[in-house]
Amino acid sequence: MIVDPIIEHYMHTLARRSDHPVLDEMEAFALEKSFPIVGRLVGISLEIYAKMIGARRVFEFGSGYGYSAYWFGRAVGPGGQVVCTDSNPLNREQAEQYLAAAGLWERVRFCTGYAQDIFGQTDGNFDICYNDADKGGYPDIWLMARERIRSGGLYIADNVLWHGRVAVEDSADAKPDWTKAIREHNRLISTDPEFDAFINPTRDGVIVARRKMA
Repeated sequence: MIVDPIIEHYMHTLARRSDHPVLDEMEAFALEKSFPIVGRLVGISLEIYAKMIGARRVFEFGSGYGYSAYWFGRAVGPGGQVVCTDSNPLNREQAEQYLAAAGLWERVRFCTGYAQDIFGQTDGNFDICYNDADKGGYPDIWLMARERIRSGGLYIADNVLWHGRVAVEDSADAKPDWTKAIREHNRLISTDPEFDAFINPTRDGVIVARRKMA
Protein backbone atom coordinates (compact mmCIF):
# COMPACT_ATOMS: atom_id res chain seq x y z
CA MET A 1 0.00 0.00 0.00
CA ILE A 2 1.17 3.53 -0.80
CA VAL A 3 -0.17 5.04 2.43
CA ASP A 4 0.50 3.38 5.79
CA PRO A 5 -2.42 1.02 6.58
CA ILE A 6 -2.82 2.65 10.00
CA ILE A 7 -3.39 6.02 8.33
CA GLU A 8 -5.77 4.46 5.80
CA HIS A 9 -7.76 2.90 8.64
CA TYR A 10 -7.96 6.22 10.48
CA MET A 11 -9.17 7.99 7.35
CA HIS A 12 -11.85 5.33 6.91
CA THR A 13 -13.13 5.99 10.44
CA LEU A 14 -13.77 9.59 9.38
CA ALA A 15 -15.66 8.54 6.25
CA ARG A 16 -18.50 6.66 7.90
CA ARG A 17 -21.14 9.29 7.25
CA SER A 18 -20.94 8.33 3.57
CA ASP A 19 -22.39 4.89 4.39
CA HIS A 20 -25.26 3.82 2.14
CA PRO A 21 -26.76 0.33 1.69
CA VAL A 22 -26.12 0.38 -2.07
CA LEU A 23 -22.54 1.53 -1.58
CA ASP A 24 -22.00 -1.24 0.94
CA GLU A 25 -23.31 -3.77 -1.60
CA MET A 26 -21.01 -2.45 -4.33
CA GLU A 27 -17.99 -2.65 -2.07
CA ALA A 28 -18.89 -6.14 -0.87
CA PHE A 29 -19.19 -7.29 -4.48
CA ALA A 30 -15.76 -5.87 -5.31
CA LEU A 31 -14.24 -7.70 -2.36
CA GLU A 32 -15.95 -10.99 -3.22
CA LYS A 33 -15.02 -10.89 -6.92
CA SER A 34 -11.63 -9.15 -6.55
CA PHE A 35 -12.99 -6.45 -8.84
CA PRO A 36 -10.82 -3.32 -8.81
CA ILE A 37 -12.61 -0.19 -7.62
CA VAL A 38 -11.25 3.12 -6.36
CA GLY A 39 -12.63 2.52 -2.89
CA ARG A 40 -14.37 4.71 -0.35
CA LEU A 41 -11.65 7.30 0.28
CA VAL A 42 -10.97 8.03 -3.38
CA GLY A 43 -14.70 7.94 -4.09
CA ILE A 44 -15.34 10.66 -1.53
CA SER A 45 -12.56 12.76 -3.05
CA LEU A 46 -14.09 12.39 -6.54
CA GLU A 47 -17.39 13.71 -5.25
CA ILE A 48 -15.69 16.63 -3.50
CA TYR A 49 -13.59 17.58 -6.53
CA ALA A 50 -16.70 17.54 -8.72
CA LYS A 51 -18.70 19.65 -6.27
CA MET A 52 -15.85 22.15 -5.87
CA ILE A 53 -15.97 23.08 -9.55
CA GLY A 54 -19.75 22.75 -9.91
CA ALA A 55 -19.40 19.86 -12.35
CA ARG A 56 -22.50 18.99 -14.34
CA ARG A 57 -21.01 16.86 -17.12
CA VAL A 58 -18.50 14.07 -16.52
CA PHE A 59 -16.98 11.52 -18.90
CA GLU A 60 -15.56 8.27 -17.54
CA PHE A 61 -12.98 6.25 -19.48
CA GLY A 62 -13.68 2.88 -17.88
CA SER A 63 -16.60 2.58 -15.48
CA GLY A 64 -16.75 -1.05 -14.39
CA TYR A 65 -20.08 -1.59 -12.68
CA GLY A 66 -20.57 2.04 -11.75
CA TYR A 67 -18.68 2.54 -8.50
CA SER A 68 -17.00 5.82 -9.47
CA ALA A 69 -20.21 6.88 -11.25
CA TYR A 70 -21.99 6.56 -7.90
CA TRP A 71 -19.82 9.37 -6.52
CA PHE A 72 -19.92 11.54 -9.63
CA GLY A 73 -23.67 10.99 -9.90
CA ARG A 74 -24.15 12.35 -6.40
CA ALA A 75 -22.06 15.39 -7.28
CA VAL A 76 -23.58 16.46 -10.61
CA GLY A 77 -27.09 16.63 -9.16
CA PRO A 78 -30.46 16.45 -10.93
CA GLY A 79 -30.04 17.39 -14.58
CA GLY A 80 -26.33 16.58 -14.53
CA GLN A 81 -24.88 13.73 -16.56
CA VAL A 82 -22.17 11.13 -16.12
CA VAL A 83 -21.21 9.39 -19.37
CA CYS A 84 -19.98 5.91 -18.44
CA THR A 85 -18.10 3.47 -20.67
CA ASP A 86 -17.29 -0.20 -20.32
CA SER A 87 -16.69 -3.02 -22.79
CA ASN A 88 -18.64 -5.60 -20.78
CA PRO A 89 -22.45 -5.40 -21.13
CA LEU A 90 -22.84 -7.32 -17.86
CA ASN A 91 -21.18 -4.45 -16.04
CA ARG A 92 -23.74 -2.09 -17.53
CA GLU A 93 -26.59 -4.26 -16.26
CA GLN A 94 -25.09 -4.37 -12.80
CA ALA A 95 -24.45 -0.63 -12.79
CA GLU A 96 -28.08 0.00 -13.64
CA GLN A 97 -29.24 -2.16 -10.73
CA TYR A 98 -26.98 -0.44 -8.23
CA LEU A 99 -27.38 3.13 -9.43
CA ALA A 100 -31.15 2.85 -9.88
CA ALA A 101 -31.42 1.60 -6.31
CA ALA A 102 -29.40 4.64 -5.20
CA GLY A 103 -31.63 7.00 -7.21
CA LEU A 104 -28.79 7.99 -9.53
CA TRP A 105 -29.42 6.09 -12.76
CA GLU A 106 -31.28 8.96 -14.44
CA ARG A 107 -28.06 10.98 -14.22
CA VAL A 108 -26.05 8.33 -16.09
CA ARG A 109 -25.63 7.53 -19.78
CA PHE A 110 -23.89 4.16 -19.82
CA CYS A 111 -22.32 3.19 -23.15
CA THR A 112 -20.97 -0.29 -23.89
CA GLY A 113 -17.86 -0.41 -26.02
CA TYR A 114 -14.34 0.98 -26.37
CA ALA A 115 -14.05 4.12 -24.25
CA GLN A 116 -11.93 6.08 -26.71
CA ASP A 117 -14.38 5.41 -29.54
CA ILE A 118 -17.34 6.45 -27.42
CA PHE A 119 -15.54 9.62 -26.40
CA GLY A 120 -14.93 10.46 -30.04
CA GLN A 121 -18.64 9.95 -30.78
CA THR A 122 -19.78 12.16 -27.90
CA ASP A 123 -20.10 15.87 -28.60
CA GLY A 124 -19.09 18.79 -26.43
CA ASN A 125 -16.72 19.59 -23.63
CA PHE A 126 -16.70 18.25 -20.08
CA ASP A 127 -16.25 19.58 -16.60
CA ILE A 128 -14.35 16.41 -15.67
CA CYS A 129 -12.75 13.62 -17.66
CA TYR A 130 -12.01 10.64 -15.44
CA ASN A 131 -9.63 7.90 -16.58
CA ASP A 132 -9.60 4.38 -15.14
CA ALA A 133 -9.25 2.41 -18.38
CA ASP A 134 -6.49 -0.03 -19.40
CA LYS A 135 -3.23 1.53 -18.28
CA GLY A 136 -1.45 1.03 -21.58
CA GLY A 137 -3.80 3.58 -23.13
CA TYR A 138 -3.26 6.28 -20.51
CA PRO A 139 -1.04 8.63 -22.57
CA ASP A 140 -3.40 8.56 -25.57
CA ILE A 141 -6.44 9.06 -23.36
CA TRP A 142 -4.83 12.09 -21.74
CA LEU A 143 -4.05 13.62 -25.13
CA MET A 144 -7.66 13.06 -26.23
CA ALA A 145 -9.30 14.25 -23.05
CA ARG A 146 -7.22 17.39 -22.43
CA GLU A 147 -8.62 19.01 -25.57
CA ARG A 148 -12.18 18.79 -24.31
CA ILE A 149 -11.92 19.84 -20.68
CA ARG A 150 -13.41 23.26 -20.11
CA SER A 151 -11.45 26.09 -18.56
CA GLY A 152 -11.24 25.40 -14.84
CA GLY A 153 -12.26 21.77 -15.40
CA LEU A 154 -10.46 18.66 -14.22
CA TYR A 155 -8.76 15.58 -15.57
CA ILE A 156 -8.55 12.81 -12.97
CA ALA A 157 -6.87 9.42 -13.36
CA ASP A 158 -6.55 6.47 -11.00
CA ASN A 159 -3.59 4.08 -10.50
CA VAL A 160 -0.94 6.65 -11.42
CA LEU A 161 1.52 5.35 -8.79
CA TRP A 162 0.90 1.77 -9.96
CA HIS A 163 1.70 0.18 -6.58
CA GLY A 164 4.94 2.17 -6.46
CA ARG A 165 6.32 0.68 -9.67
CA VAL A 166 6.52 4.07 -11.41
CA ALA A 167 9.15 5.17 -8.87
CA VAL A 168 11.38 2.09 -9.18
CA GLU A 169 13.64 1.25 -12.09
CA ASP A 170 13.34 -2.33 -13.35
CA SER A 171 10.48 -3.10 -10.95
CA ALA A 172 8.88 -6.53 -11.02
CA ASP A 173 5.82 -6.09 -13.22
CA ALA A 174 3.74 -8.55 -15.19
CA LYS A 175 2.92 -5.70 -17.59
CA PRO A 176 6.05 -3.52 -17.92
CA ASP A 177 4.54 -1.66 -20.88
CA TRP A 178 1.79 -0.44 -18.56
CA THR A 179 4.31 0.94 -16.09
CA LYS A 180 6.08 2.72 -18.94
CA ALA A 181 2.75 4.11 -20.19
CA ILE A 182 1.75 5.42 -16.77
CA ARG A 183 5.13 7.11 -16.34
CA GLU A 184 4.73 8.82 -19.71
CA HIS A 185 1.15 9.80 -18.86
CA ASN A 186 2.28 11.40 -15.60
CA ARG A 187 5.17 13.19 -17.33
CA LEU A 188 2.92 14.62 -20.04
CA ILE A 189 0.49 16.00 -17.50
CA SER A 190 3.07 17.42 -15.11
CA THR A 191 4.84 19.29 -17.93
CA ASP A 192 1.71 20.58 -19.67
CA PRO A 193 1.72 24.41 -19.43
CA GLU A 194 -2.08 24.60 -19.67
CA PHE A 195 -2.71 22.50 -16.56
CA ASP A 196 -1.86 22.54 -12.87
CA ALA A 197 -1.52 19.02 -11.48
CA PHE A 198 -0.71 17.00 -8.40
CA ILE A 199 -0.87 13.35 -7.32
CA ASN A 200 -2.93 12.39 -4.29
CA PRO A 201 -1.21 9.22 -2.99
CA THR A 202 -4.40 7.74 -1.50
CA ARG A 203 -4.80 4.04 -2.41
CA ASP A 204 -2.88 3.64 -5.71
CA GLY A 205 -2.39 7.30 -6.53
CA VAL A 206 -4.86 9.67 -8.18
CA ILE A 207 -3.67 12.50 -10.38
CA VAL A 208 -5.79 15.64 -10.54
CA ALA A 209 -5.05 18.18 -13.29
CA ARG A 210 -6.92 21.47 -13.59
CA ARG A 211 -7.07 23.37 -16.87
CA LYS A 212 -5.95 26.91 -16.17
CA MET A 213 -8.53 29.65 -16.53
CA ALA A 214 -8.35 31.49 -19.83
